[in-house]
Amino acid sequence: MAKLHSGKRGKSGSRRPKVLSKPEWVAYNAEEIKEAVARLAKEGVPAARIGQQLRDEYGVPSARPYLGMTVGQFLEHEKLSPKFPDDLISLIKRAVGMRGHLRTNKGDLHNKVKLLHVESKIHRLAKYYREKGKLPAGWKYDPETAALLVK
Repeated sequence: MAKLHSGKRGKSGSRRPKVLSKPEWVAYNAEEIKEAVARLAKEGVPAARIGQQLRDEYGVPSARPYLGMTVGQFLEHEKLSPKFPDDLISLIKRAVGMRGHLRTNKGDLHNKVKLLHVESKIHRLAKYYREKGKLPAGWKYDPETAALLVK
């Protein structure tokens, strides 16, 4: 399938095996992993980053067999999920950075076009999250308030 705004085809990536068994070589039990996930979430680490840190620092290949659910579902269950979804916040951060770049480099036409693409993604994602109830019904993306949101 082609990418949305680039006109190119993406690379096919490898998939993790759908084995839900707990490997016996992992040195942590389920309670220790739950405590680590909760601690990282309280520090403000996004769910995807928590999975990476569990893999790289703790040697846990997948948290799902130990938590009984995904990391994002666990954070929602424990009421530790952030107010705004992580993918929306990362797009807003990118748009804020691009707007800052355009203030100093007004002739950067490529960046102007890409800013429109990023803001288009933000609007579509916000519409989806409003429908799912993860954002308030009247929430709208505004570049000035978005800059305050990500700081």
